[in-house]
Amino acid sequence: MMSFSKLRHLSRRVISSSGVSRQLSQKLTEDAVIVKTDTVTEAQISGKPKLDRPPFVKGLFLGHFDTNVLTYPEVLDKEELQCLNELVAPVERFFSEVDSKAIDQSGAIPDKILESLKSLGLFGQQIPVEFGGLGLNATEYARLGEVIALDGSIAVTLAAHQAIGLKGILIAGTEEQKKKYLPHLATGEWIAAFCLTEPSSGSDAASIQTRAKLSEDGKSWILNGSKLWISNGGLANIFTVFAKAEVENHKGEKEEVVSAFIVERDFGGVTSGKPEDKLGIRGSNTCAVFFDNTPVPVENVLGEIGGGFKLAVNILNSGRFSMGSSSAGILKKLIESTAEHAINRKQFGKQIKDFGLIQEKIAKVTCSTYAMESMAYLTAGMLDTYKNPDCAIEAAIVKVFSSEALWHSVSECLQVLGGLGYMRDSACERILRDSRIAMIFEGTNEILRIFISLMGLQHAGIQLSETVRKIRNPAMNPGFILSKLWERRRQQMDDPKLILGLEGYLHPSLQVPAQMLEYCVLRLPYAVEVVLSRHGQKIVDHQMELRRIADIVIDIFAMTAVLGRASRSYCIGLQHAESEVLIAGTFCKDALLRVKSAVKEIELGPVATNDSNYSKVAEKIFENKGYFPVHPLTRNF
Repeated sequence: MMSFSKLRHLSRRVISSSGVSRQLSQKLTEDAVIVKTDTVTEAQISGKPKLDRPPFVKGLFLGHFDTNVLTYPEVLDKEELQCLNELVAPVERFFSEVDSKAIDQSGAIPDKILESLKSLGLFGQQIPVEFGGLGLNATEYARLGEVIALDGSIAVTLAAHQAIGLKGILIAGTEEQKKKYLPHLATGEWIAAFCLTEPSSGSDAASIQTRAKLSEDGKSWILNGSKLWISNGGLANIFTVFAKAEVENHKGEKEEVVSAFIVERDFGGVTSGKPEDKLGIRGSNTCAVFFDNTPVPVENVLGEIGGGFKLAVNILNSGRFSMGSSSAGILKKLIESTAEHAINRKQFGKQIKDFGLIQEKIAKVTCSTYAMESMAYLTAGMLDTYKNPDCAIEAAIVKVFSSEALWHSVSECLQVLGGLGYMRDSACERILRDSRIAMIFEGTNEILRIFISLMGLQHAGIQLSETVRKIRNPAMNPGFILSKLWERRRQQMDDPKLILGLEGYLHPSLQVPAQMLEYCVLRLPYAVEVVLSRHGQKIVDHQMELRRIADIVIDIFAMTAVLGRASRSYCIGLQHAESEVLIAGTFCKDALLRVKSAVKEIELGPVATNDSNYSKVAEKIFENKGYFPVHPLTRNF
């Protein structure tokens, strides 16, 4: 097994080489869905010039497409890639020997495995080298994530430690805080946890009830409250805790503002509840954490008093992209075992691999895996190569797509495996249970879809509000209306004029799917104008419409990623490049159909679709506190 010092040596080599807008912003803050923050780059690539690029997905809402994104990123040079492979190899060997079934059954990760993880340096992946970590950039971190994800319990333990637990110190910690905590966290001597969720608050961080009050001598904050479902809660020595701190405003009045604190278990008053008995990721430690008059030195405030909400959001935004590579790592292994079963299993005198419905399942799983992997490394490339990367939406897209595709794909593989896949001895059964949490943690997919839509609309708000204003006042803007009517007519006929020329930035073999992508890109601004014309500033209250907008954007980003990747593979002559082109084209054709359907539903509106009916049925359920239809065997005579 490679030593931690060897990994550090190798890592050093890697390192050396308007109205609508205001209303949306206000609503986002009030509802505590999520707010605009500066995206944090995972690591700086020294010696390489950074690219000055506008946010990609946000621009799509205005019909702007940065064609540079179609050039799939090559972040690592030959030497850096070799170093990364040297880092990955011992980790792959280690995880090939991990008994995930035993971890799942016992509900705990053995101390021996935790010690091995520490010796491999996996507790310090994102911590800079000067503080004893590996200093990995986003691309390198994503690559290691593919391997670590092979055991869900270990993956969650490590992610809770570094992707969220200690990330606040990296983002907002003072130099003194970094020097004090990061070296111990890098080695795994200290384990970190992220304490945000409470019984009454999840994604709504502004509703937390934990309180912090300044002591009489002014030297510490006294923390009281409880946190729920905290990963590493029973193992952690260091907690990033969010609480409402009582302060005086400029008027001399007392108010409470969400703030973040670095809390050591040794401060006292910190206790952990009984480990939760979970459906999946059973080996990871999840429990409640309680703070009873816990004294926290004033120098342990993380960032500024009152800056906790923004910091919490920034922490969550910064790591979601890696879920794409992690999910792909799981599925690539599962596709291998499922394909082997399909080859060896015979029914009706034929191998089941020759049945069309089995081929369809395997092909769709493969296309989804290719897409999530492509999106993850495209987003990682943006984080690593852009000067000021604003990739929060891209990271959310990767998380939503990958978590849902993972759940569906594992289910499909289990279906191919049949009864064998349903047995406890099958890895597929455990992976199915482990994968379900991905759609819940780090922001539920429902919240993230709202985030994707509203942040895009907010970015485009000023220009779109002017367009909507003119559309709503045709008599005052006749020239604009005439040009808009012609454009609208083509859109309403489902025939937007393809003017972007995206096929010119890809290999000629991808001309047809490139035109599919361009069609979808041009349909998005039309869909946005339709919903804003219909709802105006009240669009924030129409979540089913926002979901459709988000789904269109997700498919556009996925299409962009797979086409850029397939084009690069073909141009540089990678093995199986022709099949990559096939996969990319297949994915884009399915995505095109989804976008067409979503835009059509947006055109029809909530009444013509089932939106209004869904709301009415749900209201009846809540009114009756459950299922209300009378049993079919009931008589009224």
